[in-house]
Amino acid sequence: MLLAADRLAGGELTDVGSGAMTERTRRIDALLREEISELLTREVHDPRIGFVTITDVETSPDLGHAHVWASVIGSSNEQAAALRALEHAMPFVRRRLGERLRLKRIPQLSVRGDTAGERGTRVMQILRELEEGHEPSAVRTDLPTPGRRPGERTGDAH
Repeated sequence: MLLAADRLAGGELTDVGSGAMTERTRRIDALLREEISELLTREVHDPRIGFVTITDVETSPDLGHAHVWASVIGSSNEQAAALRALEHAMPFVRRRLGERLRLKRIPQLSVRGDTAGERGTRVMQILRELEEGHEPSAVRTDLPTPGRRPGERTGDAH
């Protein structure tokens, strides 16, 4: 499966015969992202969720599961609470998707925190500090590097 950045950059899988499924999965990902965002805005009334943006959906090739990437504004405690509330709302969202969409199978939905906005803010902060002639402040190691999601392992030897 392509990474979200690959999809946005127009990347394609090179395996012969996988292009149709990749395009179909890409369309389903976009449809799910739009529909989930609308459902959260209009039908989920949980105050813990606050200001959440669904940034991406990554569906497995068999359409059995989808990761829903969400960006949450707030403190780390507020973000954690919002992600828990989103995870709690996913069965309702999935049920409503089944009523709204003409898909043979609605995937199981799991929520993941997306820290892309936080990483972008950190890059801007580092650039500002460098322009001012200061040494950049301590680097947070809990943020993913570009091309890697939070909690994803690097190429460490096992």
